[in-house]
Amino acid sequence: MSSVRNVIMDLGGVMLDWNPDHLLTPIEPDPELRRQLRTRIFSHDWQQFDRGMLTELQLQERLQLTTGFSRNEVLDLFEAVRGHLSEKPETVKLVRALRQRGFDIYCLSNMPVPMCEHLRRQHTFWDVFEGVVVSGEIQMMKPEPQIYLHLLERFGLIARESVFVDDLQANVDAAKAVGLHAIRFQNATQCQQELDELLAV
Repeated sequence: MSSVRNVIMDLGGVMLDWNPDHLLTPIEPDPELRRQLRTRIFSHDWQQFDRGMLTELQLQERLQLTTGFSRNEVLDLFEAVRGHLSEKPETVKLVRALRQRGFDIYCLSNMPVPMCEHLRRQHTFWDVFEGVVVSGEIQMMKPEPQIYLHLLERFGLIARESVFVDDLQANVDAAKAVGLHAIRFQNATQCQQELDELLAV
């Protein structure tokens, strides 16, 4: 019988759709220019927003400088980001089934507080989580080891009894480094197969 009793889920790319390339295609159809735009938008300043070190207004002002967008274009970008973060129904179905089987479900995400507040209003899956840790609230981010340790300590979890699911390999590797089991999410079917193998051990 497996000793794993806790499943820790990422949000963007796992519970929610998150594909910046698709998001930016209507703004910049050229692939190379779109790649450059993605870097300007979602690099250092946006990461500081994720970490809770910049407010939404401060980030919007900085993006006007780094992208050359007008104020209204930046506001439109933020609305597009919010709209893009749509629920992945197969993943939600998966975690609800795990909850029914008796596993405790947690959330660990790099997410700015304003976006998280929006998502809490938009989506109904939050009740599945026993606890939620988002980077913007605690000024820590994946793949820093401190954020994983924070979650374990905050909710009294034991690493070897917990599995972390994320779509980014760096975050998966960091979770393993602090003693968590970890799975890289590709799709709900693959994730369920790997979880079933782990949870049946």
